[in-house]
Amino acid sequence: MQFFSSDFKLGILGGGQLGKMMLYETRKWDIYTKVMDASEEAPCKIACNEFVQGSLMDFDAVYNFGKNVDVLTIEIENVNVDALEKLEHEGIQVYPPTKTLRTIQNKAVQKLFYTDHGIPTAPFTRFAYTSEIEDSISNGGLSLPFVWKSAQFGYDGQGVKVVRKMEDLKGLPNVECIAEKMIDFKNELAVVVARNTKGEVATYPVVEMEFHPEANQVEYVVCPARIDDAVAKKAQEVALKVSEHIKHVGLLAVEMFQTKDDQILVNESAPRPHNSGHYSIEAAYTNQFEQHIRAILGLPLGKTDSKVAGIMVNLVGAEGHTGDVVYENIEKILEMNGVTPHIYGKKQTRPFRKMGHVTIVDENMARAREVAQQVKETIKVISK
Repeated sequence: MQFFSSDFKLGILGGGQLGKMMLYETRKWDIYTKVMDASEEAPCKIACNEFVQGSLMDFDAVYNFGKNVDVLTIEIENVNVDALEKLEHEGIQVYPPTKTLRTIQNKAVQKLFYTDHGIPTAPFTRFAYTSEIEDSISNGGLSLPFVWKSAQFGYDGQGVKVVRKMEDLKGLPNVECIAEKMIDFKNELAVVVARNTKGEVATYPVVEMEFHPEANQVEYVVCPARIDDAVAKKAQEVALKVSEHIKHVGLLAVEMFQTKDDQILVNESAPRPHNSGHYSIEAAYTNQFEQHIRAILGLPLGKTDSKVAGIMVNLVGAEGHTGDVVYENIEKILEMNGVTPHIYGKKQTRPFRKMGHVTIVDENMARAREVAQQVKETIKVISK
């Protein structure tokens, strides 16, 4: 099949920043794109060939959208999988496959998948409703503290809460969930694995993630991770094991904990381009978005090595600010060497909303980390 400057049509479900950055690559290669998103102001709207407004969870909207493309991919997991399954049965190529999506969409199912396939993960208990947790604690079936996670529809720190005392359960939605044992860890790591339609696989270097303590969002992604080679090798092996069993096509970002005794436990996975791979746009030979396109079209995978040390800083809305966005001091960070801001195109900011990111590249990792701190302290995402 001809993909470039042809009648081939690539469909993307989701019009957010991940889709927008994917479109950088399709435009580079002149691949025709059609995007659907619920928002008429989706960041993808200005960069695709066709834009359709519609709910990603609506069966008819997803099915009708997908009927008119050759290959269909996602930039967010929260999509109607029943519609995708019907499209798959009718011959539309859907990547990641619906079987992969069904496993990953539900955190309880995802965790069971890890235990069933001998993939190390934190111990957990599954509950049909949050209201069942109190009885479990009272009866000794569950002990504090633990991490509560909504089984579905969580993202960017939403749907996750550390429960240290009974009062912390108040206000949580009464939904299917898991209670996960809190892990005493050294580092939070991630490995992005690429797998194309021919089964060829490549892994990116292990990255280290530093999280905001309140928002439970990644603040910094550091590549390469500042860990021993033996630990890095173990992390990549675990990520490859997840990839092998889950049989994704495209990218799979595997988030992990490095425990105090250097064990690797899988936290969760995402079958798409991921925040932990944003550094690759400036720092890697093949960025994650190009790699995803290569993989779902069955093209040869690109080189995943880094050219230089890279650190990604997330730009999120400042607390106390809601409304029309202003990027305060962006000119100051543009004066710094090796600094590249990416603005996602969301006109409205609110506390902790992901509005962009900044990549810092340098041959010296320590210096890159210092500049990343300066960037974080300088630029502010505020409202008018």
